[in-house]
Order: sequence, then structure tokens, then C-alpha cells
Amino acid sequence: MSTTRTTPVTRTTPGTTRTRRPVAQDPRTSTPAPVSTKAALGIAALAAVGPATWGTTYVTTTELLPPDRPLLAAALRALPAGLILLALTRRLPRGDWWWKAAVLGLLNFGAFFPLLFFGAYRLPGGVASTVSAVMPLLVAGFGAGVLKVRPTRRTLVAGLVGVLGVGLLVLRGSAEVDLAGIVAMLTATVLMALAVVLSKRWGRPEGVSLLALTGWQLTAGGLVLAPIALTAEGLPDHFTGANIAGYAYLGLIGTAVAYALWFRGIERLPASSVSFLGLTNPVVATLAGLLLLGQTLTAWQIGGLALVIASVLVGQNLRPARRRTPPDA
Repeated sequence: MSTTRTTPVTRTTPGTTRTRRPVAQDPRTSTPAPVSTKAALGIAALAAVGPATWGTTYVTTTELLPPDRPLLAAALRALPAGLILLALTRRLPRGDWWWKAAVLGLLNFGAFFPLLFFGAYRLPGGVASTVSAVMPLLVAGFGAGVLKVRPTRRTLVAGLVGVLGVGLLVLRGSAEVDLAGIVAMLTATVLMALAVVLSKRWGRPEGVSLLALTGWQLTAGGLVLAPIALTAEGLPDHFTGANIAGYAYLGLIGTAVAYALWFRGIERLPASSVSFLGLTNPVVATLAGLLLLGQTLTAWQIGGLALVIASVLVGQNLRPARRRTPPDA
């Protein structure tokens, strides 16, 4: 049975004192105070580190990891990072946060990672990135149903511009479309968009750090992935130094740190604003291929890059919330 604490609010006028009806607050969750536009820009910049780091996953996988083991890569990204965060924070879920952490861990990692890798193997990178670019539109739709926040025309237009920009940036004329890959990638994007909205709805338990909350989700997702990976793929005969470096980078930087910053952005910013930051993923992936793999950009790709950047900037709603003065009792 949950308890609430109330805070009476008084208003004094000459000769009279009025007491407003106490406002109930749920002590189990912590709701951050509204932040200024300058602070919001800093939070958005740090949150963008997450998807920007994920943009280096393709290069890291192809250059450092053993081939043909996507599920193993997913499990080794999630479970070790989650256990490390649990050891550092020494906090376990309580009450209904056992199932909430399990649901979020399944959406963000346990189900998302396998679908993501399946789609990546069945589709060209450009097609996969274009499908995932619809996440801002999905978050807007889920937000209307779950958070009761109607998407603005600006959000919808920016989302469509983002899809167009990503398409120009990463698609090729010879790209082939595989139906199973499209379904897998679209399902993965839907799951991640739903995770963003649910994370915004549920918040964070009071007194629990973001690192602990991230560790709960990573561990839950990793426990789902590990037996599937070991059964379907198994371990390679040996791990090289490059393999270990690749797994360490993906697990610590690309997962533990990246997702902690991503979840912080979800907590402090509007859900629609955070979803647009995900478009930095294909941008960084393209730039990584340009710098590390010797690829080149066409005029159409440069135009797509400009559209994606414009979409991310226009999609940010970083104005501080206005304080509403409640009416007199």
C-alpha cells in the first residue's frame, strides 16, 4: 500500500488567511524540477552522446569483433555493463520496480538488440537507418496516448524532415529491401520509442541514481540475451586483443555510459526532444565511415546531412516550463 505526503499551501491577504487543499505527491518517484533553456541545451548535448556513440557500433563490429556473432555481441554489451553498475551502486529494485525494470530492460536491450542485429544483417545499413529514423514520429504517437501530450505541427514536420534527411544521407540507389529485415527493424524502433515514453511516464524511484536504474535494465536485458546467444552462437575458439578492446568499448562506453546519459536526457527533457537526438546515430555512422573506412560523400548525402541536423535542432523543445499559478481555494 503506497503512502503520500501532503504539503499545505497558505495564502495570506490583509486580514485573512486561506489554506488551499493539500497537493498529494508520490514519494516513490523523483521528478526533476524544470530547467532553464541553457541547462536544457547542456542536457541535450550530453544525451546526444548516447546515439552518437551508437553510431560507431558498425565500425567497431566490423573492425574489432569476431564475425557472425551478433547475439553474443549484444549479450556482452548488456550483461557485463549491467553487473558492473550493480556492483558500483549496490542498489536493487524494490516493489513494483522489479517488473518495471524488467519491462524496460526487455524493451531497451533484451528484445531490441536481437531485432536490431537481425535487421542490420538482412538490410543494407542505409535502409536500416532510414527505418529507425521514424522514431520521433513514433514517440509523438505514443506520447499522445500514454503521456497525453499532443504532438505539435513543428514536431511532426521536423520528424518527416529527419526521415527524408536520413534517407538522402545513407540510402543508395542499389539498396535492396528485405521484408523480414524491414519488419524486424521497424519492430525494434517501435520498442525503443515505447521505452522512451514509458521511462518518461514512470520516472525514477526516489533516492535511486541513474547509474543504478541503468544497471537494472542492462542486467535484465542481458539475462534474457545471454542464454539465447550461448545456445544459438556459442563462444569463439579464442578472443584476440582487438576482440577484447571492441567488447570493452561497446560495453562500457557504448552501453553503460551512453545509456546513462540517454536515460538522463529522457528524465529531464520532453520525450519528443530526446527522440530527435537519436538521429545523430546515422550521422555519426556516416562520418565514421568517411574518416575511418575511406568512404566519400556525394552532394545528395551532404544535403541529407544538413536536413538531419536541421531536424534535430527544430525538434528540440527546450523552453523552460512556465509556472502556473493555481486558483484560490
